[in-house]
Amino acid sequence: MTALYDVAAIGNAIVDVLASAEDSFLESEQLTKGSMRLIDEARAQELYARMGAGVEASGGSAANTIAGVASFGGRALFVGKVATDGLGEVFTHDIRAIGVNFESAPLAGGPATARCLINVTPDGERTMCTFLGAAVELTPADVLPEAIAQAEILYLEGYLFDPPAARAAFTKAAAAARTANRTIAFSLSDAFVVERHRAELLAFIDTEVDVLFANEAEATALFQTDFAQALGHLRGRVKIAAVTRGAQGSVILAGDGEQQIACEPAAQLVDTTGAGDQYAAGFLTGLAAGRSLADCGRLGSIAAAEVVSHFGPRPQVRLKDLAAARGL
Repeated sequence: MTALYDVAAIGNAIVDVLASAEDSFLESEQLTKGSMRLIDEARAQELYARMGAGVEASGGSAANTIAGVASFGGRALFVGKVATDGLGEVFTHDIRAIGVNFESAPLAGGPATARCLINVTPDGERTMCTFLGAAVELTPADVLPEAIAQAEILYLEGYLFDPPAARAAFTKAAAAARTANRTIAFSLSDAFVVERHRAELLAFIDTEVDVLFANEAEATALFQTDFAQALGHLRGRVKIAAVTRGAQGSVILAGDGEQQIACEPAAQLVDTTGAGDQYAAGFLTGLAAGRSLADCGRLGSIAAAEVVSHFGPRPQVRLKDLAAARGL
């Protein structure tokens, strides 16, 4: 069956609020630099009031990736949960405006639409505090097997692995993809996710995942070892593993093979928010098109370099044009 979509993604539907901050602000708010912390709605309102002037934009890890896929010219579907409120309307408008199919029914009468408060220090590092709100109310009922089956690749966000209902939605989506002989990709998302659910994640990866995305910290946390040994554990566990290492580029494992992909030079380092998400966007776009793994890695690096050069987790120029300018 010919696929209607290149990538279908399931993840948290979040509105990001990004602001510049000094290290002293992080210290005064008792925030660990570079971390992602879950907060309740009251803390979200309190921290928002203390942050500097910010930029609000639709976000969420898998949603950022699917926005990147669309920027590469890919056909994209997103499944996620927002509330019937102002931020929910913002998220829905934004993701549809970039050409992504988003038809998930909004949540009525429950928690507000999720938001992530991101403080970016002068070195480009981001510190995130997230109120998940309606995003974690995703259930198996929100997954339509016939839609998932029409995507070449199903992409699942590790951040949404925590709620039992959302995890059940992942399982339902994976079954639909597997039945249709599609590829299933998964992102570990954050080391804290790994530390909370290591055993469950390994079980899910072993039974459901074809393509795994991780950064160095997540890979070492998954196996509680150093980087070289983590790569050894990943080899053969999935068909493809793509592990990013910041300025050191990325490593792609497939079978007995290993490819080192250089980091694409960025015009400037402003904000690392979304770098991993956009790497996945380029990689998945290339994979859906049948490109070589080396080309997939290069597309990912191009997208990551673009997004770190400005505030915000989504591309500000057309990634398809950037790739073409570099012969891809």
